[in-house]
Formats: sequence, structure tokens, C-alpha cells
Amino acid sequence: MTKHHNFAALFAAAMTISPIPVQAAGGYFEVEPGVDIYYEDHGAGKPLVLVPGWTFTTEVFENQIPAFSQKHRVITFDPRSHGRSTDTLEGNNYVTQGADLVRLLEHLEVKNPVLVGWSFGCLTTWEFIRTQSTSAAAAHMCIDLPPTPMTGQAEDWVEGSIPDISSLYHGVQSASGHRDVVNWYADEIMIEQDYTPELSKWIIDQSTSSPPWAAAAYWAAGNFSDYMDTAKQIDRELPSAFVVASHWADKAKPYLAKHTPNSAVHVFGGHMMFWEYPDRFNEVLAGLIAQAE
Repeated sequence: MTKHHNFAALFAAAMTISPIPVQAAGGYFEVEPGVDIYYEDHGAGKPLVLVPGWTFTTEVFENQIPAFSQKHRVITFDPRSHGRSTDTLEGNNYVTQGADLVRLLEHLEVKNPVLVGWSFGCLTTWEFIRTQSTSAAAAHMCIDLPPTPMTGQAEDWVEGSIPDISSLYHGVQSASGHRDVVNWYADEIMIEQDYTPELSKWIIDQSTSSPPWAAAAYWAAGNFSDYMDTAKQIDRELPSAFVVASHWADKAKPYLAKHTPNSAVHVFGGHMMFWEYPDRFNEVLAGLIAQAE
């Protein structure tokens, strides 16, 4: 018998054996024709949905998934034009990303999750609640983003000044510029401790899985978003928390006290504090989940 026939026989035999169940379930869901979203669905229990920020992937939550999937059902995903999901010419904005999340959670039969967004991922969770109402969620956490990222008002907590935002937008128009922007932002804004070459590569590889044109579209869409009304509704009607990086706490704390006075505000670390200080962050998130139970 030839090697080809041996392989064919083994393959046929393998197809008769039930697959070995795995603890971490990853899969794809077609949210619209030709657009597949990669997602992960871990554990069982009260659902917790983790949404990555601009151009990032499920990998950023590597310190939350194993911790919370012991007692909860943890769902995360690569948004369209991110990571393992389909790169698309259309829909690279947070209104569409919110609609994709609605379809994904309907497909997975997830009801009343605790929603956690990181950075521009908060725009996705706010969009979800804007269209589905607060009754569709059990609690909400925003990691380090104001509900209106750009206002032009010096006293507001914002993503950056208009010149800074414009500079970064122009920077991500090319592949090399995208790498440079992400590397600078990670070192200066995201990571407090030692920014090693290995960490730099891990961050850059995730972000540049989005093509430059998609990264630029998401950057513009994110900064022109305004979810203040939704954030205020959440503040009134749901357990709510913001986790804020230390470097802009002086503006963020009074801003949030003014606009979302019922929401808890936790300040520590840099923009990626949930990854860099997982024990402290996970304790904060566990407290919010407990409020929702």
C-alpha cells in the first residue's frame, strides 16, 4: 500500500472518532456574508464579555480568561479587521462593531452579560447597550476611555488633543507608520514597567494584524464617537465602573464624578493596567461581577 493510501485510510478512520473536547473553545461566526468573526468561549456560569481595544485581539485578556472562566462563562472576540477575523473594506467603525457583538451574543445565546470594554472596546459595549438597552446587560466596566474621546475642551478628560489625534491618524496610514505609532504608544502610555523587546513584539504583532487602512478608519471613528448619553444611562441603571490609568487621573476623576457620579472609579497603572497588574484588576472586576449577581 502506498503512503498516499495509508494516509487516506488513517484520515477516514480518524473521522469516525469523536473529537476530544477542549477546555478553551474557539470558533468563527459569520456576522454577515463574507465576514467571519473569531471568538473564544470559555467556562460556564454568569457570562462575562471582554472586548479588546483598537486593533487588538483576544490575546490581551490572557490574564483574565483563566482567572474568570473557573466560575464564569467568558467570551471574547477579535472584531472585524482585527486578529483572526476577516479584514473588510466596510464596517470598520464602532457602530458596526457593536452590531457584530449583538449578533455574536445572539448566536451564542448569551443573556445579560457583564460587559467589559478596554479603550475603544468601550465604544463597542456602549453601542451594544445603546441599541439593546440596559436591560440587556448585568453590569458595565470601561477600561480607560472617556465616553466622548475628543471634545476640544481643555478641562475635559479626552483621548488626546486634536493635534495629537490628528498626528496619530496620519501616522497609521502606512504599515511602517502603524508599527512606529503602536510601539511609541505602548511604551509611553500603555506599559508602566519594563517595556522589553519581547513585549514590544507581542503588542506590535497584535495591532498590525489590522491593515493600516482599517486601523486608520477605526482611529477616526473612535475619536469622533460620543456615548455620553449612554454612559449616563448606564450610570443610573446598572452597576458601573471605570478603571483609569494613573497618568490622566487628575482630569478623569473630576470628569467622571461630574458625568457618571454613581460609577466606581479605580485608578492605577497605565493604559494596559489589566494586563500589567492582573491581580489588582481582577479583584476590581470580581467586585463588579458580585454586584451584578
